[in-house]
Amino acid sequence: MTTLSLTINGQKHGPMDVRDDLSMNDFLREMLGMTGTKFGCGAAQCLSCAVIVDAPDGTSTTSPTCVAPAMNFDGKSIRTVEGHARDGELSTLQNAFIAHFAFQCGYCTAGFLNEGQVLLERLSRTPVAREALEQTIADALDGHLCRCTGYVKYHEAVRDVILADSKRYLMATK
Repeated sequence: MTTLSLTINGQKHGPMDVRDDLSMNDFLREMLGMTGTKFGCGAAQCLSCAVIVDAPDGTSTTSPTCVAPAMNFDGKSIRTVEGHARDGELSTLQNAFIAHFAFQCGYCTAGFLNEGQVLLERLSRTPVAREALEQTIADALDGHLCRCTGYVKYHEAVRDVILADSKRYLMATK
């Protein structure tokens, strides 16, 4: 047993004792009842289990949880799919996923949503040229697997959010 403390969706959890071999996915789902993070392949290949990890410098990345020990997240701040909505209102990206029916069976949606959010945050700090947008989205979502083959809809949803607020996410054109 080891002691774990972390922040999830802005709420502190712990210190709490957890088994040394407990995965982060099992910690979220079984110990906290946060079932939005899915267990997909169990090999960190499909990324349906990805959560957002916030760095102290304000940047964020996604991280798989299915094979990662919960202790790897000790002292960190993470966001799960449950943290996207605010005051009962879905985020802009969540609404875009709905508008594009970008969820099909929904199993991989949390991972795609988290990756899309990290991309939006990155682009708000470092906008890209309009010409690079399609490849930027493709690169960001690459690695996430959707067995329903909903890739186009995920891509379109993310693109629509970026284009709807292009001054924030894209470099100014001359």
